[in-house]
Amino acid sequence: MSKTKRWFMIYIPAAILLLILFLYAENNWIGITAHKVSSEKLPAGFGTYRIVQLSDLQSKEFGRDQKPLLRKVQKLKPDLIVVTGDLVDSSHYDEKASLTMMQGALKIAPVYFIRGNHEYAASRYPSLEQKLIEAGVHVLRNEHTSIELGDGFIQLVGVDDPLYNRKRDGDAAKIEAHLGVALEGIEHPGAYTILLSHRPELFQVYADYGMDLSLSGHAHGGQFRIPFVGGVFAPEQGFWPKYSEGRHQLGGSEMIISRGLGNSTFPQRLFNRPEIILIELTETAG
Repeated sequence: MSKTKRWFMIYIPAAILLLILFLYAENNWIGITAHKVSSEKLPAGFGTYRIVQLSDLQSKEFGRDQKPLLRKVQKLKPDLIVVTGDLVDSSHYDEKASLTMMQGALKIAPVYFIRGNHEYAASRYPSLEQKLIEAGVHVLRNEHTSIELGDGFIQLVGVDDPLYNRKRDGDAAKIEAHLGVALEGIEHPGAYTILLSHRPELFQVYADYGMDLSLSGHAHGGQFRIPFVGGVFAPEQGFWPKYSEGRHQLGGSEMIISRGLGNSTFPQRLFNRPEIILIELTETAG
């Protein structure tokens, strides 16, 4: 066989196959990122409390009945599961994929959910929300709840995406209005407080409101990630976004951003696999 024939019959098809497998893996092989979080504000007597964060499913299916995804979540043995928006995708809406994931998650641990921009944009979403509530999902709509932990409590605050507030201009003003409602009458003002809010670019607002830990998504990890450089593009942040994934700090406030699970406008991830986040709250020494 000539060198030219080898290229066209072996090398090029092999390269194409490897590229297809690589791109498939980038969209479907789920990674797990673990963060240990401790604070003097956390109560004593609980040891470790495990929170799994899922975000931006965008109606994506991971195998039959979401089993590959749910198996990974179950192995993490969470005490709590939080879903930080965009469970559905307004452009390729699939209620079954979204509902199946949430029903499966409920069999593992209590589930808390907040609404993202795609929930706002999907006209069929309200019927899904009712099914989620009937199934046992806690949908936090600009409200808070207390969770017993050890000798005390932590507080979970959930706010809607800014699109749900048309009364003010600017996303910061809108999320401030949502936070004002959510924090009204809070039972344990000094307790460690975790905020669920879809958009990471508003971290300064979360810090200004004294949130100890904020959990966000929305940025999809920058969609494409350049190794050692970071994400390329994120909604509302544009190119080279500051907040696309990982852990960030402003003063005494922290934020953890999920790279998400699915895709929306652009169908391919690059160096940016779908992500499950595990947050381990731990008692401070002494």
